[in-house]
Amino acid sequence: MAQELYFDDFYLGQTFQSEGSVKVTAEEIMEFGQKYDPQPFHLDHAAGENSFFKGLAASGWLTAAIVMRMRVQSVQVVGGMIGAGVEEIRWTEPVRPGDTLRTESEVVGVRPSNSRKDFGIVRLKTLTYNQRDEVVMRSTVNFLAPVRSKS
Repeated sequence: MAQELYFDDFYLGQTFQSEGSVKVTAEEIMEFGQKYDPQPFHLDHAAGENSFFKGLAASGWLTAAIVMRMRVQSVQVVGGMIGAGVEEIRWTEPVRPGDTLRTESEVVGVRPSNSRKDFGIVRLKTLTYNQRDEVVMRSTVNFLAPVRSKS
């Protein structure tokens, strides 16, 4: 279990690896697609074969949700990771049934909050890899972390 971190604990260049990996199943891809992104290449193997992806492919939003879980498990912020915006999200390779995902995150920015003196803003770049070490998603997010009390 990762240690809970305050803003004061973050520094430029600090890295975090996901705790384990997540295997994506065809059922999960189709269920998420049906509920949130009902496009043919997320719903059906045959439709996927006849699409741009040449096979069933996970919604990028499913990949983003998986990465969010991995991020909050590996970077545990006191009180939870409070989102302050997404600067970039890029899906660079399709995620397929059976792919196993892992993340590597790096702190690329740390600054006090101008409006909330009891919080700082951490900028985190995350690369998501499949089992072949191909980057399938890259993202840069900002989150609030509480400043350690001076008492």
